[in-house]
Amino acid sequence: MFIKLSQVLLVGTAFLCSTLTNVAIAQTTLRQTNTTVSNKNITRIVSPKDFSKIKTPTQSKSQAIGEYYNGCIDGAKKIAFDNPYFQVIRPQNKRFYGHPNLITFIENLATNANKNDLPILLIGDMGMARGGPFLRGHNSHQSGLDVDIWYRMVDKRLPEKQLKSPYAINIVSDNWYETNKNYNKDIYTLIKLAANDEQVERIFVNAAIKKQLCLDSHDNKEWLSKVRPWWGHNAHMHVRLSCPKDSPLCVKQQAIKKDHGCGEEIDSWINDIKNPKKKKSSPPPRKEIKVSDECKRVLLSTD
Repeated sequence: MFIKLSQVLLVGTAFLCSTLTNVAIAQTTLRQTNTTVSNKNITRIVSPKDFSKIKTPTQSKSQAIGEYYNGCIDGAKKIAFDNPYFQVIRPQNKRFYGHPNLITFIENLATNANKNDLPILLIGDMGMARGGPFLRGHNSHQSGLDVDIWYRMVDKRLPEKQLKSPYAINIVSDNWYETNKNYNKDIYTLIKLAANDEQVERIFVNAAIKKQLCLDSHDNKEWLSKVRPWWGHNAHMHVRLSCPKDSPLCVKQQAIKKDHGCGEEIDSWINDIKNPKKKKSSPPPRKEIKVSDECKRVLLSTD
């Protein structure tokens, strides 16, 4: 009986050790498999499609990362849809996320616009849930600090159907160097209010609009230094904020000149429009996007 019991104990011990070894091997294999998948994902994520598929922001602390043209945003915030002084157009595109500073800027601008008797503002594209490059429509708007604000304003809130498919108002003439009859004092006031916000670094408008703003500004023109002539932007202004203090990974753009740009600079743009030159016939080509490791982390985050 003693021999048999020893044999049983020996066999049982061997079986238990074998089982534990197999479990350890299985766990190691699983960890290796998961690591391989993770690394494979990291090397694969270089396409705009990867960012557009993510519909929710991370829950991390908010910070803008990288460049305006090649970046992302951690902890993006969704803008509220119930503000009485603005509406978000094309909400089905889900481009209504941004850094908290951008949300605050839009809310403050809308409030100030209302105080200046302007109609309800229409807010266009901001950024996606985790920023990053768009499939179409924008080179920038990637780090949660850009927003398009339409020149069209409305006296009454638009119904849902019209918000999904709104029409824009072009305020530039067919010759592209003058504004048309749709340009008005309200648009001038809106752009000036935006430019006077300390967070704003640049506002992109069509060259014809910049020229008209210069003509209409009879007092201090200092605010016009932020208003930059650019291709398109004949139906909306593109507002860009400076890098927030809480975002050490945000890449700053080169500082703009303090000059208001109402002299030689804008005259050069208008002259090139009247007498087209190859150097300004179209905007620069879209650069190949190489997603940074930090933005890959944001994209893969499951928090």
